Amino acid sequence: MTTALITGSTSGLGAAFARRLAADGHSLVLVARTTERLQEQATELHDRHGIEAQVLSADLATERGIEAVVGRLSDLANPVDLLVNNAGFGNKGRYLDVPVTDELTMLKVHCEAVLRLTSAAAEPMRERRRGAIVNVASTAAFVPRGTYGASKAWVVQFTEGVARDLASSGVRLMALCPGFVRTEFHERAGMGTENIPNWMWLDADKVVEAGLADLVRGRTVSIPDPRYKALMGLARLTPRRMLGGISSKAGRSYGPR
Repeated sequence: MTTALITGSTSGLGAAFARRLAADGHSLVLVARTTERLQEQATELHDRHGIEAQVLSADLATERGIEAVVGRLSDLANPVDLLVNNAGFGNKGRYLDVPVTDELTMLKVHCEAVLRLTSAAAEPMRERRRGAIVNVASTAAFVPRGTYGASKAWVVQFTEGVARDLASSGVRLMALCPGFVRTEFHERAGMGTENIPNWMWLDADKVVEAGLADLVRGRTVSIPDPRYKALMGLARLTPRRMLGGISSKAGRSYGPR
């Protein structure tokens, strides 16, 4: 039986990944900050699907939290076959409205943690010549959108580069780039969503289903919805200056997820 480790597993896309992977029979390592929620999630998934679910309380905005997850990924006696780097958050406000300390925390979670956890997982996967890593990014990676978009652009570029370097190793990597997903993401950040049209919202379970299908197909970047694929195609044809103006109206740290 294979094991999947999911960061940010108790809500949103992380919870959707946990539900889907448990239903498919994977053992799980569930990672989030709140022990009580993790234990409730592990019990529910075990009772419903009969899988083993380990909980690991870790705050990826801290050195201690990152080291705890690195340690679990480096455990050769209990290997992880699939890593889902999903933990993340958004900041409300434009550049200079958001404290620099909050921006740096975002970079630690979105970039440093992703780099270190990917490295910790990829090395033993390469030795076994099998394994997969999904790094959750966003369609915000493809438009000018402040620190959030820049961090997610880094995730996409990093994932594509590592995927090339490990192409013949048996290790697959993919950046998952959803648009606006109905989760707790925006509420936790204090972001209003009333101006976002209904047609732009995606279902978390469907995003995960499409993303895992793209992983099986060997894609290194997944935009899991035809509407957003069309929008991102249009974005590539739109002058960057115009994109920046459109993006700024939504707030530069505000991003789809």
